Amino acid sequence: MKLTFLGAAHEVTGSCTLVEAAGHRFLVDCGMEQGRDTYENEDLPCAPGEIEAVLITHAHIDHSGRLPYLYKNGFRGPIFATDATTDLCDIMLEDSAHIQEQEAEWKNRKAQRSGREPVEPDYTVQDALAVMEQFAPQPYGKPVEVLDGVEATFTDVGHLLGSASITLRIRENGRTETIVFSGDIGNRNQPMLRDPQYLTTADYVVMESTYGNRSHGPKPDYVGELAAVIQRTFDRGGNVIIPSFAVGRTQEMLYFIRQIKAEGRVKGHGEFEVYVDSPLANKSTTIFRENYSECFDQEALDLVRSGQNPLQFPGLRISETKEDSVAINADPNPKVILSAAGMCDAGRIRHHLKHNLWREECTILFVGYQAAGSLGRRLLEGADEVKLFGEEVQVNAEIAQMSGMSGHADHEGLLRWLHHFAPRPGFVFVNHGDDEVCAGFAKELQGEGYAAEAPYNGAVYELAGGAVRCLDKGNTEKLTHREPHPAAETYKSRRAAQAFERLVNMGKRLMVVIEHNRGGANKDLARFASQIASLCDKWDR
Repeated sequence: MKLTFLGAAHEVTGSCTLVEAAGHRFLVDCGMEQGRDTYENEDLPCAPGEIEAVLITHAHIDHSGRLPYLYKNGFRGPIFATDATTDLCDIMLEDSAHIQEQEAEWKNRKAQRSGREPVEPDYTVQDALAVMEQFAPQPYGKPVEVLDGVEATFTDVGHLLGSASITLRIRENGRTETIVFSGDIGNRNQPMLRDPQYLTTADYVVMESTYGNRSHGPKPDYVGELAAVIQRTFDRGGNVIIPSFAVGRTQEMLYFIRQIKAEGRVKGHGEFEVYVDSPLANKSTTIFRENYSECFDQEALDLVRSGQNPLQFPGLRISETKEDSVAINADPNPKVILSAAGMCDAGRIRHHLKHNLWREECTILFVGYQAAGSLGRRLLEGADEVKLFGEEVQVNAEIAQMSGMSGHADHEGLLRWLHHFAPRPGFVFVNHGDDEVCAGFAKELQGEGYAAEAPYNGAVYELAGGAVRCLDKGNTEKLTHREPHPAAETYKSRRAAQAFERLVNMGKRLMVVIEHNRGGANKDLARFASQIASLCDKWDR
């Protein structure tokens, strides 16, 4: 068995690992890199058409967002994921494709004015819809043979609706070995979702380390904290604006607000209105409701079984159209507005900030991580004014943050998950963490007696009989982020190289298809050969 780490090594996003085992090539996760690179990701060492299958731990774009690109370049194999992950990918990949198309359209308007060649998006909505046809939804806990000699089992890891650790049992060279990919390990005591379920057996483990150097501390009183923010804001006559990630965090906030209303924790404001102004969030909420039986914790299940909807309450308003969104700020009554994007760098939330940031009676409440350089981070760090739609807006509103909101296990949670393996795994690969964090966590594991390492993007390891051998250390040099990056290529030559790369990938896919037709009827093979010959004659110039 051979592992090649292609992304999320010594950094947090872009998870992708190539597994070569039992005579097959397949991927575990196929994520899009988000934010700034620390170490350059590695390209696939083969054409996408040569990848036989993909297994997805969960639907977040940094784990699934390159699937349509893989399809565009020739991949046609099955994609294994849980039922809920499949449902979420259906809406999230299409949404990502819309963004890709919008960005390409904006670049092409600029290119037209400057005389440059037009660009095409990394992938389109059509690619996203097509790749969904390849999903093979799986339940938790039931082994499935994904390829001959490769069996996979999905285990709830409590990070996001449908999230999973993946256990692979691989038969090759007369032995069976087990490798576990943790996926993103969830935080305990999250609203609605079950706690991570622990595994006990593995020869090798690949685990994340996002919060490998941080403790979340005691569980905060989320409901009490949120109720206090709403009470004091409404008493001032203002709105509570919550920038919230559409999938996961928005549903958690609705769960809290339902409890606040049921218990009458906000006094003097009746059945105050709560607006969810994000089409993606609204679609995600429907998926949460539909997947309760496999994913909800006991408290949420009890609500469902008593006839209550954990995500529904009086005063909830769903905003779909742009006209709906505009009308929200025309209403003078105090209200809660949940809108994406969670870091305020795009989406409808920016319109709500424009209408409310300058009002000292309002509150902007952050409930998720704010990356360095994002508008959300600048507001948390005390910016006096920000630019929105070309206009400077004064920051007079209260800026607040709910403590301890995280879907990721902290340092203690990561160790708790790993310590359940008995006996210890023969080797632990630490990925999906910032440079110093994953390296430090791997060193800590070594101090506990584990054989552990934090591989780099491009690193290649051979695994056999419990022994691990590094064949290639990968990209160990940090990127400097100087322009041009990564190489001094012209804009035109970069686009040409991408187009040619896709052509090469399709040629390699053709060889895969030819091999699949070995043993076919002579008449069919002759017709296939004639079609290829005609194509070659047309383009051989």
